[in-house]
Amino acid sequence: MAAGYLDILRARHAARLLTGTLVGRLPSGTAHIAIVLFTRAEGGSYTLAGALAAVYGLSTAVGQPLLGRAVDLYGQPRVQFPAAVASALGMALLALVGLGSLPLACGAVMVAGVFTPPLEGGLRALWPTVLGGEERVHRAYAMDAVAQEVMFTVGPLLVTLLVSLWSPAAALLVINAIGVLGALSVVLSEPSRAWRSAPREAHWLGALRSPGLLALLGSFFFVGLALGSITVAGVAYADDHGRESVYGWLMAALGLGALVGGAVYGARQWAGAPERRLRVIVALLALGYLPLMLTPGVVAMTALSAVAGVFLAPAIACSFIVVDRHAPRGTVTEAFSWLVTTFGVGAAAGTAVAGPAVELGGTTWSFAVAGAGGVAALLVLLATGRVLAVPGRTAVAVRGSENDRNGAVEPGFSSGHQA
Repeated sequence: MAAGYLDILRARHAARLLTGTLVGRLPSGTAHIAIVLFTRAEGGSYTLAGALAAVYGLSTAVGQPLLGRAVDLYGQPRVQFPAAVASALGMALLALVGLGSLPLACGAVMVAGVFTPPLEGGLRALWPTVLGGEERVHRAYAMDAVAQEVMFTVGPLLVTLLVSLWSPAAALLVINAIGVLGALSVVLSEPSRAWRSAPREAHWLGALRSPGLLALLGSFFFVGLALGSITVAGVAYADDHGRESVYGWLMAALGLGALVGGAVYGARQWAGAPERRLRVIVALLALGYLPLMLTPGVVAMTALSAVAGVFLAPAIACSFIVVDRHAPRGTVTEAFSWLVTTFGVGAAAGTAVAGPAVELGGTTWSFAVAGAGGVAALLVLLATGRVLAVPGRTAVAVRGSENDRNGAVEPGFSSGHQA
């Protein structure tokens, strides 16, 4: 696996595109953490912090499909870079005006969320033209997933470092400036400038006409809710222990657990239907969230956070092939956009619910929201098992299609795999 990753990184443009995309996504990957820390530093309540983070999450969920469609119509440079600048200006406005005017602060966060550039989808659209071979493209998807977990591990530590060295406002400004540079690196590359979208099948419901996809989206709403609630619960836990740095360690441990889980999961082949495997993984994910309610000492809590993150990346990776199997033909890109959107809406709901939970019942209650989200995600998969058991179509890779994700399957699977 390591040798295969090195082979990909040696391909022309590959390392630049991967690095630029990860750097460009740093603002969105750390936004909830930065917003919560900024709000608390400004004297805002947990409820307000959760609400602002929820506004960002909801705005991002709305903006991603719209910006993705714009990229298909007008190309990457015309959409990605202007969106990155607009998003950064929204966060800069929040950092400069603070919470003196709540409507203005809310509007700034909304702008930052709506204009978050869809760099992740853009990178997946570029891999076929950059790497060519289908096997190399599949390996690139796995490498991308692992690299993202590195970002989610390092990102919280970077935010807390900037907060400790300067201030939460400075952290917002620096992180978003770095993100703009990452987006600029991507859109100035030759593959991004040359990329054009492939034709898509039109239907008024699009990908949402698949019952299996709707079931998956329902489950991952609750997975997002669980993860979003941990963002607020972690701050409450850090406040209980009197150190802001504790929050960064908890979030980094969560990301590290996901990194390890994703690397191990992607290194082997898996037999059997992915829908059945997804139920097992989500069950283990829920089981990992429940012990967080114990809120032990910092060392033990950091370890529990790492364990809680182990099954997140495998759950997301397995969901990719389930999406591919159930999305109506010609709508795979749209289906992935809906998965990102639903996950984002769930995360926003989680941050909104966890804030009042802290103030009503303390830190334990806020972590209970995460446990409840994991259990609810599993119940949805169990209740819709018969729908998920029948794929909507057979996944077929379309070689050379710039924006088709039919090849975006798990390591160990080839397109067209039938359980």
